[in-house]
Amino acid sequence: MFHTAARRWMLGASLAVLSVAVPSTACVSSAEPPNPAPAASAYAVHLGIVGPTSPFHDSVAARYNYAFGKDTPFLPSNATSSTGQFLNPKSFFTAQYCGHCHEEAYHQWRQSAHSNSFRAPWYLKNVNLLIAEKGVQYSRHCEGCHNPVALLSGDLSQGMPKKRPFEEEGLTCSTCHSIQSTDTTGTGSYVMGTPAVLVDENGQAITRPVSDAEILAHLDRHSKAVMRPLYQTSEFCAACHKAAIPRSLDDYKWLRAFTVYDEWQAASFTKQSPLPFYRKDSVSTCQTCHMTREPLAEGTMDPGAKDDKLVSHRWLGANTLIPQYYKFDEQAEKVAAFLKNGVFNVDIFALEKENAAATSHDHVVVAPLGLTSFTLAAGETLVADVVIQNKGIAHSFVPEQRDFYESWVDFTVKDGSGKILAESGFIEPDGELDPSAHSFTNRLIDTKGELNDLHQIWHNRVLAYNNTIQSGRSQLVRYRFRLPKDIAGQVSLTATVKYRRFNQHFIDYAMDQKHYPLPMIDMASETRTFKIGENSPTPPDAAENKEWMRWNNDGIALLDAQQYESSVHAFERVAALRPDDADAFTNMAIVEIAWERYDDAKPNLAKALALLPGDPRALYYRALVERNAGQVKEAIADFQAVLAQYPRSRDALRELGFSYYQQHDYPQARAAYEQLQAIDPDDLAAHYSLAILYRRLGEKQKAAAESAKFADQKDDPTASTYALEFLRKHPEVAAESVVWHTHDLTGDPVKRPAKIEYTYIPGAGD
Repeated sequence: MFHTAARRWMLGASLAVLSVAVPSTACVSSAEPPNPAPAASAYAVHLGIVGPTSPFHDSVAARYNYAFGKDTPFLPSNATSSTGQFLNPKSFFTAQYCGHCHEEAYHQWRQSAHSNSFRAPWYLKNVNLLIAEKGVQYSRHCEGCHNPVALLSGDLSQGMPKKRPFEEEGLTCSTCHSIQSTDTTGTGSYVMGTPAVLVDENGQAITRPVSDAEILAHLDRHSKAVMRPLYQTSEFCAACHKAAIPRSLDDYKWLRAFTVYDEWQAASFTKQSPLPFYRKDSVSTCQTCHMTREPLAEGTMDPGAKDDKLVSHRWLGANTLIPQYYKFDEQAEKVAAFLKNGVFNVDIFALEKENAAATSHDHVVVAPLGLTSFTLAAGETLVADVVIQNKGIAHSFVPEQRDFYESWVDFTVKDGSGKILAESGFIEPDGELDPSAHSFTNRLIDTKGELNDLHQIWHNRVLAYNNTIQSGRSQLVRYRFRLPKDIAGQVSLTATVKYRRFNQHFIDYAMDQKHYPLPMIDMASETRTFKIGENSPTPPDAAENKEWMRWNNDGIALLDAQQYESSVHAFERVAALRPDDADAFTNMAIVEIAWERYDDAKPNLAKALALLPGDPRALYYRALVERNAGQVKEAIADFQAVLAQYPRSRDALRELGFSYYQQHDYPQARAAYEQLQAIDPDDLAAHYSLAILYRRLGEKQKAAAESAKFADQKDDPTASTYALEFLRKHPEVAAESVVWHTHDLTGDPVKRPAKIEYTYIPGAGD
């Protein structure tokens, strides 16, 4: 059992001060580290971290498995301590110690994913699979974020106690609130200090136990010990909510795992990039959405509350299984409400009418549905165009571990009696999802060309496909079905985005139980009902997107599906409805640039800039057109104008750096790429370009470092063979790897004309 004496001491400390309130928004943390002493490891020196060794560190170091080198004791995690040394787990106060005063924060934390990040049985099953195959030292990659105390105390080594520190707490108060700094590398890219609830008169951390009387006498020093401005930034969250699989874990090469922070940084919610399709009025951080203020529960107290509201320590997200498993009914209700609160817009936007007597390219699209008159006939073959818009989250959906989290579209066609005529996205009797459903997932392929089905990320080689919807973007999902020849009355189409925490295969493995029950959430849904015969326009629902936005989302989805001509037509409809909207014209130019029709983009960009002079979004795309025409000087001026308004635009910095490089202005190119790396340390173009620039500027050591990073992080050109082999064996999912495809519910071979000529039937907006 882990450090029984320490547990008893911490419990005793909490009981001793049970009745005293501490006015603060947090529980335990580190203050600034003591004055530096001689360095203990090269790793610490590399990070600018130095400090003396301690008896505890020396005792651990003597028996620790330095699998990845003496200078990198915590790899494959990027975490480290403020001294570069092992931290005594006795220095980490329990959440219960904090909770005796911060009652409501403790209550919320206990039900959160952070609190249960280590003890959940499905997590343990997966990490133990890694340990059994490769050794406990490799689990440092996981525990840097799931159990920092175990990592930093040196417990993750052969011969250490199997019962690990804080196994019931995971991310506890004294881990998050002891972090002194982070960067945006991710995979645990934080520096952890020794926990303290108080600093002395010189601002140095007091790491011994302190009484409540001392805290109450020095509330300002308590606040300084436990709070930092860092904790209110998204960069704080980036330390763990961005991750990679390094060579030290997979014995292969660096692979990106997930990039939630990068997705947020480029989204409209941050106002750090001018490129998103929609503009926001205010900035949202991770904390804005996931740590909203909640009223205190009746009968509870928390000195961190303001106006009887506490910054939520639930970190509401998409973990629906923890509340069910631990019977946290309150958390379950709040998570479900969070997932249903405007994350998606589902729009059954159009019907493509196939004329059986016509040639393969004669399709007519009825759009937008609800605003357009049309006829339906029994026996017709139709394709429903469903536009799914990610409008409510500042990152992709599904974020993070997309290979075994599961979200999909359930599409049904029903007659007037409610009988299902066709369905995609149903659940099989054994709990498995319809294999051909449209799901917002990816497929991880291993070295054998097989599905990486149990989240064995250390075997990853390549993605067969990735159907994630990025923030502010849309996907077009198409369903082909045939109406019965004898149908009369009505027909209803319903599209629902559903979510469950894991796919059935993984959770059955993790829980050693067939068909383990999983909570399933309907996140968003739309139903449209039509008559066989004439259908007239109907008044739109109050919650329905305006007509221009429906066309706009259709245009975005068509662009991402590489249907450029149809995308331009959709944005033309937006411009007709909103002739003073500069973005409509910029959007047409974006499509034309993707289509490599640069000259066609020029008049649309000119129109956008006439409507909105100096618009950085239009200037960015005009710069691309200018550079393509050899007008590099003009392009640089436009990129500089963009960066004057959006200095953290990664895209503008990347393109500015390349433009300077084209002019052989190597110092300016270097400065742009270095600024880019300060935002995203893993930008591949920056690694490549800086390797060349440093070499030309005579900085050979830096050039070699950037060249090595580029070689490790660039795509492996041979890896695609694994994906192709998998898709060849699994035709039921192969279509999902094609950006423009149809889910055929008729049983017929899907018609794939070389070109579809769309004739939009005019809607009510004309």
